[in-house]
Amino acid sequence: MNGIKLQIWATWLFYAVLVDLGDAVADELSLPFDRISLEMIYRGLYHFSVAHDKGKADDPVKYFAAKENQDLGIVKALRKPVTKLNLAPFFAPP
Repeated sequence: MNGIKLQIWATWLFYAVLVDLGDAVADELSLPFDRISLEMIYRGLYHFSVAHDKGKADDPVKYFAAKENQDLGIVKALRKPVTKLNLAPFFAPP
């Protein structure tokens, strides 16, 4: 039972760190937090670790906010607003 508790605790801790990193990136880019993709930050951590190993990056927030790394998809694309479906009948009965 302790193993399961440890896995759940570690998952929540990692999620908290990921949310904190996403919030810092949003602040760096001056964007609202909901425009940042936590999944893409998670996937981008691999790219950051490779750049860090090569000595090209030190700070993950600066790395994800840099112009040359926008192809990682950290910022979500803006969507068109959802149009409401008009369910009114074509004619009104008298």
